[in-house]
Amino acid sequence: MPVHIFELERVPTPIGTMLVLTDAQQRLRAVDWEDYESRMLNLLRRQYGKGAVELRDATQPSRARRALEAYFAGDVGAIGDLPVALGGTAFQQQVWQALRGIGGGSTVSYGTLAARIARPTAVRAVGLANGANPVGIVIPCHRVIGANASLTGYGGGLHRKRWLLAHEADWLAAQKDPAALSTSG
Repeated sequence: MPVHIFELERVPTPIGTMLVLTDAQQRLRAVDWEDYESRMLNLLRRQYGKGAVELRDATQPSRARRALEAYFAGDVGAIGDLPVALGGTAFQQQVWQALRGIGGGSTVSYGTLAARIARPTAVRAVGLANGANPVGIVIPCHRVIGANASLTGYGGGLHRKRWLLAHEADWLAAQKDPAALSTSG
């Protein structure tokens, strides 16, 4: 079994330290929060196999880190074209691709997302795929909400989901009216 070597960066953000994993081709492989590091390691074992991933501390800032820092500094669009390399099933890949189509400052329900991938009865499966997303924020699973517009689960905690959505709403407002720019939080 080949060993995948990923570079690990710990990136301070307004809502906690983020873990960013990239490969030698600068593709994003995983993003998670430092307080959920064990979950990220479990997901990596599940996706690649036990002992198939080696993490090394990054020696220089990756493109992903720079884009995520720009995102948190207010440029929500900075993460839009980051290259990612993911495993997952064909269905998960389909859901994750659809997630990338949800614009910053927007939200959709699980049902709407299921309909967008032409699987309107697969709402629960869409939710599970959303929860298995290894590169949150870049594949914006936080933009999916309940059918009644409630904030439903987010792997990094609802306090982070709430902050991310407010941050993006501020950014979107500033895109429409630059004088409306305010700080998130």
